[in-house]
Amino acid sequence: MVVRRESGTRLLGIRAVVATMALATFLTACGSSGKKSSVTTTTGGGQSTALGVGVTPTEIKLGVALIDFNCVKDFVDSIRVDQDKVYQAFIDDINAKGGINGRKVSSVYDTYCPIGTAGALGVCTKLTEDDKVFAVTGNFFDSSGDGQVCVAKQHQRVLVSFNLTQAIMDKAPPGLIIYPGATNERTTRVVLQLLQRQRTLAGKKVAALGATQQSGVVNGTVLPGLRKLGVQLGTTGILSVTGSTDQSAALTQLDSFIERWKGEGVGAVFLSGNEVSSSQFVTKLRGAMPKVVLVVDNTDVKTAGQDATKAGIKPNPYEGILSAGGPLPLEYDQSANWKYCAAIYEKYTGKRAPNSQEVIPGPGGKTLETNASINDACQLITMFRDIATRVGKNLNNANWTTTVNSFGHIDNRGSGPYSSLHTGKYDAEDNFRLEAFDSSVGTKGDWRAITPVENTPGG
Repeated sequence: MVVRRESGTRLLGIRAVVATMALATFLTACGSSGKKSSVTTTTGGGQSTALGVGVTPTEIKLGVALIDFNCVKDFVDSIRVDQDKVYQAFIDDINAKGGINGRKVSSVYDTYCPIGTAGALGVCTKLTEDDKVFAVTGNFFDSSGDGQVCVAKQHQRVLVSFNLTQAIMDKAPPGLIIYPGATNERTTRVVLQLLQRQRTLAGKKVAALGATQQSGVVNGTVLPGLRKLGVQLGTTGILSVTGSTDQSAALTQLDSFIERWKGEGVGAVFLSGNEVSSSQFVTKLRGAMPKVVLVVDNTDVKTAGQDATKAGIKPNPYEGILSAGGPLPLEYDQSANWKYCAAIYEKYTGKRAPNSQEVIPGPGGKTLETNASINDACQLITMFRDIATRVGKNLNNANWTTTVNSFGHIDNRGSGPYSSLHTGKYDAEDNFRLEAFDSSVGTKGDWRAITPVENTPGG
């Protein structure tokens, strides 16, 4: 989750919750009853012939997990409604065209509150143990990774969703988790490549900042990437961001790092993860170091930048913040991918598909993320369809994994022309450009392209 790395509006509602609440992570084990998926058998010819859990000769059972926006509406400016109807439009389209290798897709929906881990774990248990689906898709989010691991590792089911890190994906059997977007780890490598080409960090001392949850990304990806660029490094900052709205301790830690960075002559800070790129930390950092260059490994900061514009905050603390993203909203609105998604939505719902530029008022003074819902559903459902179709008649985990490992180029309907899957690369997005947030773009601010979109796997 929206981008064009992930979907039309970059999962604004969901990730705004992450940035605002710094969602709590718990070590609660998945509520598994100990049931395991049946092990498939392989013939001498190569393909496993047993059908996977949730697969019959005529049906594929697909679970769709969706955010309950009633739970988070007090923390976000935009919400989603009728999400199940949006997803069902794309499932109905598959079934109207003969299904997947002759099998109809049978959908099972469940909603959850994304604050904490209990909701995601409950969805995992229901869809895998009670409903016995073959795969789970939708905006299935758990910042701890416990929910995703519950689906893909503990219950051995395919998961196709957003908001994933490489660390979470690595906890599951290779190929069972598919991410249409790009992990923060790979985005970090991409943005550093693009910055190197532009010599943006040349001559600057650069510090890295992340929350405790992102320490693995900071130490394992950001710092090695910066060293590879040959830049001087400042003190690395790791903040103890909690699951509450009171981040006073983390802000005090940031004060300490800022003083060190001033003394060290730090001229740029790389922000890793949604937690430290939320408004309270960026505002403090910009206020103390107004000329510092800020780089971030996600594009969700656009929401916070737009919120600052809307609130009349000047200067906007997100002004000029750099990231790597795909096609800009207007570019995507004019693309064949959006026309494909919009046409299916309109055919099966009878409603007009709004583009990413339209602001649709909703209840309680909120705006509706209809465009984002359409893009998410189109992106996830068509990617699942395309992989399952190539697997063939013998749809099971083993054959799914074999297919993913050799897939190569894959259509990514919520994005641009470049996406791929292969062994060791299960996050598909390859559409990247260097971009900066510009508060003067549009009415609230948006990304401004610095370089053209390129095929950039960022391995």
